[in-house]
Amino acid sequence: MLSTYQSDPIRRARLRWRARRGLLENDLILERFFNRYEYALSDVDVEALTQLLELSDNELMDLLLSRSELSAQFLLPEVARVLSWLRTV
Repeated sequence: MLSTYQSDPIRRARLRWRARRGLLENDLILERFFNRYEYALSDVDVEALTQLLELSDNELMDLLLSRSELSAQFLLPEVARVLSWLRTV
């Protein structure tokens, strides 16, 4: 069951700010992601995206471009779901 929409605008703004990356390619993908999904994200989705943002720029880019797959520590359904959304933008 999906949790409810993440309605805290401050938390979403912080997440969007935190998503700014050193690699332009990551920035572009994350910007498109937020433009499409920001207002549909649940608390669970926000936590999953936060986990993905812990990765280095290069690790994140490899995941976004499907050059690598999630490591064991990230093998959670909610992280996989958010990653699939990121890969489609």
